[in-house]
Amino acid sequence: MKQIMKQNKFKSKGEITRVGVTKDTITGRGGLALFVRYLSSINIYAILLEHFSWIRKSMKGKPVWNIFKQIFCFFYDGTSRHLVYFDQLKRDEGYAAVIESREEDMVSSHQIKRFFRVFSWIAAGAFREILKRLFIWRLKIEKPDVINLTLDTMGMNNNEAKKRHGVQPTYKKYLGFQPLQIIWNRKIVDAIFRGGKKHSNWGNTAVNMVRALVNLIRKEYDPNVTIILRIDSGFFDEVNLEAFNKLDIGFICTGKIYEKTKEYIKGLPEDGWQTYDNGHQQWDYIEFGYRYDSWKKFYRAIYTRPVYEGRQRLLEFARPDNIILTNIGVNPKVVENLSAEKQEEIIKAENIIRSHHERGADELPHRGIKDFGFEELPFKRFSANSAFYYCMVISFFLFETFKEDVLEEVIPVTSYATTVRRKALDFAAKIVKTAGEIILKVTQTVMDTLRFKDIWERCQNPIPIVV
Repeated sequence: MKQIMKQNKFKSKGEITRVGVTKDTITGRGGLALFVRYLSSINIYAILLEHFSWIRKSMKGKPVWNIFKQIFCFFYDGTSRHLVYFDQLKRDEGYAAVIESREEDMVSSHQIKRFFRVFSWIAAGAFREILKRLFIWRLKIEKPDVINLTLDTMGMNNNEAKKRHGVQPTYKKYLGFQPLQIIWNRKIVDAIFRGGKKHSNWGNTAVNMVRALVNLIRKEYDPNVTIILRIDSGFFDEVNLEAFNKLDIGFICTGKIYEKTKEYIKGLPEDGWQTYDNGHQQWDYIEFGYRYDSWKKFYRAIYTRPVYEGRQRLLEFARPDNIILTNIGVNPKVVENLSAEKQEEIIKAENIIRSHHERGADELPHRGIKDFGFEELPFKRFSANSAFYYCMVISFFLFETFKEDVLEEVIPVTSYATTVRRKALDFAAKIVKTAGEIILKVTQTVMDTLRFKDIWERCQNPIPIVV
């Protein structure tokens, strides 16, 4: 075998004979240049400085906007979840060049830690204001006539970092945090960072959160837009439903099935059942008015039971029944500003069932942000972790808009961060300074595959956020 391996016919003509060091400025994260230029073009730094310019107390410190830029790039890069990674980046000339920073402007891990420790718990309000401004920015671009929101909690597993203020047992049986989030179009548009024991319906948080966002939409976007809120059984409460109904927004809520409800369903006539088919599966459903024992108001209820799963038809005892509560079709003000044709469509039981089923897809941003960022947070103090979490959420929002505004023609906007990084971030680039210019050079393959010249133009011409 050794003699065979020594034969010259196995020797590659391109065999590397030695290694050396280049003085060229090279980076393996060439796609960061697109993201950084996009951040500058949408005017995000001006928004951040409106709220956080007070952090820089001396001209000797790093500019606040530059620190945020490096934090956003840290999340988008995704190479490491440890803050000490900033020390490695600080020594990387190529990384500094590709994010358009001087080497002396790069921050260390100690500077990042001091930065986050400056924030108190009241800073959450400022971060939420920024998220909402980003939300209105996208609404004015997309101009929807129906806004579908989803309210849900997201568990963040911190079992390996238990000594954190706010790390508490969650409903998923691990220790961690459990922020409450409102989702729209794959983006988290409002969030409240909370300890793990705060369940979905903790206090009046859900109602206050929804009310504030609805008022903002009607004030800053369109006072007559139709708003639909999708919620799970964790928010199944008369106080919540009544509050949402008074806001004249539609709600689609997963109800709880009690024995009395089952007995009532059994007594309904068989000819009242209808069938909903989404092309892959069928559900039998029936409508009726629903009011729990102590409730004062009836709501529209749709009881569903799947007929089959895949090609296997379900037996009666194996059917996972479900009940959907809604005020669509009960409160006429919810849809009064839509055309007659759209009103007729939106109040149909089939449309409500379809919308309820889409709530599962609405939770994909939870998976998306965990793929983009991470669940375990680095600090012991709750306020520092809160600020870190909000930076991650804002970074994720900007990542989603970056895909829509810049990468849509080369990468599907539904792609997770891992896919985007592999295709549009992790490629080699050379930064050359010549004749007063700084030029980013990539291989011809990258230029052709990513249509690099086109997306370079797109990242410089998005619709900016109005300051």
